[in-house]
Amino acid sequence: MPKMKTISGAKKRFTLTGTGKIKRKHAFKSHILTKKTKKQKRNLTHIAIVNKADLTNVKEMLCLK
Repeated sequence: MPKMKTISGAKKRFTLTGTGKIKRKHAFKSHILTKKTKKQKRNLTHIAIVNKADLTNVKEMLCLK
């Protein structure tokens, strides 16, 4: 059976915490920032944890199964 390949886009987007959770960044923070409020941009800055519903798909992309 061939080796599992990590999806290189997922390597760049997700990182593991020490407890095994997966961290991610918020979307909508890269451009067209003039129409967004200061509060919205500030809240998008914080790191989030991947939701339980998406966890299996993300782990599969990172070959963590």
